[in-house]
Amino acid sequence: MMQEQLYAHFHPDEHRFVDKAAEWVERAEQHTVKLTDFLDPRQIFILTTLANRNPDVQVRFDGGHPDAERKRALVAPDYRVLDDEEMGISLIEITSEDEKLKELDHGDFMGAILGLGIKRDKIGDIYVREDGCHFLVASEIADYIRLNLSQVHRLHVRTEQLPLGKLKATETKLDEMFLSVASLRLDGIASDVYRLSRAKVLVPIKAGRCKVNWKQEEDPSKPLKQGDVVSLQGFGRFKVLEVEGVSKKGRYRLKIGKYA
Repeated sequence: MMQEQLYAHFHPDEHRFVDKAAEWVERAEQHTVKLTDFLDPRQIFILTTLANRNPDVQVRFDGGHPDAERKRALVAPDYRVLDDEEMGISLIEITSEDEKLKELDHGDFMGAILGLGIKRDKIGDIYVREDGCHFLVASEIADYIRLNLSQVHRLHVRTEQLPLGKLKATETKLDEMFLSVASLRLDGIASDVYRLSRAKVLVPIKAGRCKVNWKQEEDPSKPLKQGDVVSLQGFGRFKVLEVEGVSKKGRYRLKIGKYA
């Protein structure tokens, strides 16, 4: 019964992760420490929610940078001091002599890393710069990446492990666009952002390939608000930066940031 009550708060697609997180918390209560892979903000929220229900358990999150989006978690009994615990995060730098390096984007680097057969869960945040890329990985695969990642988008690259303190985090680049929409519905805004017809946008939403704030969203009429982050599989992500007001004709003026 307890599990069913728990499931009621989460989307069916999240139940598998809920089970995993509940098991980590339970084991921590029995004096076991668990270091997780990198979690997205929604998974961090779920784990935090479950851990907060248990006074004998604590969680430390770390993504290698104070503003990291993806973080590893250390789930432990409450008496354990976690400040000096090793979080298993390594920094990898990609550089190249090739001028075309500055044309590469987040997706190019991500594709090259995943192309090595590495799971997304082992990769933290990726910071793209003009002179290359810094990204965070689970320490247990750092050597494998350093030795095997030699090409990104057909460009020859050098891959080197650096001390974590050398991380140069970059601001996420957002391409700003301004929209005027009849309502704040998810399908309407998404169709304008991705320049797709409303009918074409409905397909991935109803198929469960859309997330709002990292949570699966299948309701096309869901109203969006300032700060919401929307991702549509295959089309990228955008953020509602500002709801700037309503025009005389009753249309909403929005400022949208599309992730480059």
